[in-house]
Amino acid sequence: MRGARMRAGPTVAVGGSRVACQSRPAGADGTSKQEGNANMKNIRRVVLGFGAAALAAIVAPTGAAQADAVADFYKGRTLTILLGHPPGGSYDLYAQLAALHLGQYIPGKPNVIVEHRPGGGGGLAAAYLFSKAPTDGSVIALLPETLAATQLMDPTRGRWDMRKVNYIGSFSDSNSAYGVRKGAAATTIEAMKTTTVNVGCTGRTSASAQTPMIARNLAGLKFNMICGYRGSGPYMLALARGEVDMIVMNWATWYAKLADQLKAGEYKLVAQTGLERNEDIPDVPLIQEVVGDEKVDAVFRFMAGGDPIGRALFGAPGVQQDRIAALRTAFDKMVKDPAFVADAKKRQALLRPKPGAKLDQYAAEVLRTPKEVVELAKQGMSGYQANCPDCGKKK
Repeated sequence: MRGARMRAGPTVAVGGSRVACQSRPAGADGTSKQEGNANMKNIRRVVLGFGAAALAAIVAPTGAAQADAVADFYKGRTLTILLGHPPGGSYDLYAQLAALHLGQYIPGKPNVIVEHRPGGGGGLAAAYLFSKAPTDGSVIALLPETLAATQLMDPTRGRWDMRKVNYIGSFSDSNSAYGVRKGAAATTIEAMKTTTVNVGCTGRTSASAQTPMIARNLAGLKFNMICGYRGSGPYMLALARGEVDMIVMNWATWYAKLADQLKAGEYKLVAQTGLERNEDIPDVPLIQEVVGDEKVDAVFRFMAGGDPIGRALFGAPGVQQDRIAALRTAFDKMVKDPAFVADAKKRQALLRPKPGAKLDQYAAEVLRTPKEVVELAKQGMSGYQANCPDCGKKK
């Protein structure tokens, strides 16, 4: 009887050593074929176990290393929150809150400051962010939710791509409310179809200009647009003085700055922008509800597409994703911090936070708007003029 031939088994690396798994014929050492197979299975389990442990040893430090890299970058550094509006409105309200609270949750704990670059309803700051600002994560922005619409309507001014921004998180949605002063010639939208009112606004890319311009040009409302105010502070002052009859302003600013006057009846909210009514002011109709024109309704919905984004922080395209991830995590922690929530309540800052990952869909939806709707919106914005550049200055 011939002796059975021996064949060497596979050689496997285990924990830095090489182990030869030698196969022997059944019966050579008294084992059965089944027992031999069982032994091979046990060997494989050991090898796989060592492999998993080795893989874990390699992969586990990666997350820690990324966190360390982010901490190394932000340590001793200043994080700037860029605003396109002057102090006094809801942009500044939320940015100042973030400046006080966000840094403690970012690895490396950077100092956080607010930088104002007002002009063009936030357009000048947006142009700076997308063309000149550092893209290393040291500058983030809190800019108008209308930037995606502006990108489509006026690409020569809107030289940015909101598909590529890195959203960090939103403090609150941003329905704007049409507020008219007591004593104005018309105090309802229905009356404004036949009676002229003076409407104060800031720049072309702001909600304060866009929807009332469209209501005037497409729906025939008698709005005399007085534009050029440098932020919500000056046109709130103009409303108080009677220089204008109505302003269109973010509901969060009405709530934070003029809640007492609203309660006293000095001002009345007659319409609001948005895809749906804000839950704080459910009795105030959407502007498209009171205008009642199907084509104009589509334009108003297009213009309100950014309202769910609201007052949101974002980074420019090109920022490293580990830094964006760290900023998103920091934002999510901040808005749940009881100290932050208490501070926001003290300042009358409304909070309906959304994580950054959920905001991309809203901008993408705006940018999918049919061309015919965009063209109609462009017609609605025709005739805009900054015809009151000195309005709101102290006299």
